[in-house]
Amino acid sequence: MSWMAIALLVVGLYLAFKLAGVVLKLLMWGLVLLAAYWLLAPLLGMPRPF
Repeated sequence: MSWMAIALLVVGLYLAFKLAGVVLKLLMWGLVLLAAYWLLAPLLGMPRPF
């Protein structure tokens, strides 16, 4: 492999890990918001989501 291919591979792996981190953060925030709605909906007179 040439040095250019190795550099592109390293950059690609770095970006893939960054993207996976962003996706996991979004999923965690979604779970937090769903749990907050699940707990607060009955107190606010709103229907439960499920």
